[in-house]
Amino acid sequence: MVEQDRSHGARRITRARLYEQLMERILEFIGEEGLAPGDRLPSERDLADQFGVSRATLAQALVALEVLGVIDVRHGTGAVLVYRPNATTLLRQLSDHRSLLPEIVEARSTIEVKLAALAAERRTDQDLAAIDAAIEVMAGEIEQGGRGVGGDERFHGAITQAAHSGVLAQMMDFLSERIRETRIESLGQPGRPEVSLQAHRAIAEGIRRGDPDEAARAMQRHIDVVSDVLLLRDTEG
Repeated sequence: MVEQDRSHGARRITRARLYEQLMERILEFIGEEGLAPGDRLPSERDLADQFGVSRATLAQALVALEVLGVIDVRHGTGAVLVYRPNATTLLRQLSDHRSLLPEIVEARSTIEVKLAALAAERRTDQDLAAIDAAIEVMAGEIEQGGRGVGGDERFHGAITQAAHSGVLAQMMDFLSERIRETRIESLGQPGRPEVSLQAHRAIAEGIRRGDPDEAARAMQRHIDVVSDVLLLRDTEG
């Protein structure tokens, strides 16, 4: 539900599944303002003030829109419009995404845990260098105020390469777009990038030691944490 805020004419958001309402309202705002793909949305602060919601709830709605490919959030420039779906299409996509999340987590637990164990057994010096480089990239992104999405993707790719399993690599490639959605979703949560970075270091240590059990356990702990994503539950504004 929405109600009229007479102070500036924008309809403010009231309680329900709040971020879903807010996503719809953002779409309405995009239409009202005539924004086209490539145009930048106002800052999070301005949008939160306009819709009468907390920054946390606004951030959740933006993460959901980014996961669904409606916007692209770029560090330093803000949210940029990619395309304009209608509200019905958007909510259907959100429902489909939410229903698939448990299966994606299950697939990651099955495949990536095995990849970590194999990487501990098969990694070369070159593989270890690639893993370390990915960790440094992610650390740099976080230090600069970003979420570390690029470094995270690079790290998991380096683990896959270090396992030297063509079939498992093909399976990861098949899942890559869905995993990217959960990556954006997870790293969009406050404090999560730093937690993931530490998890990556623990996984890398198991691989460096050549200990497949340690590497597998560290990867499973990591997946258990990143599977706790906001789009599976409600928040209050």
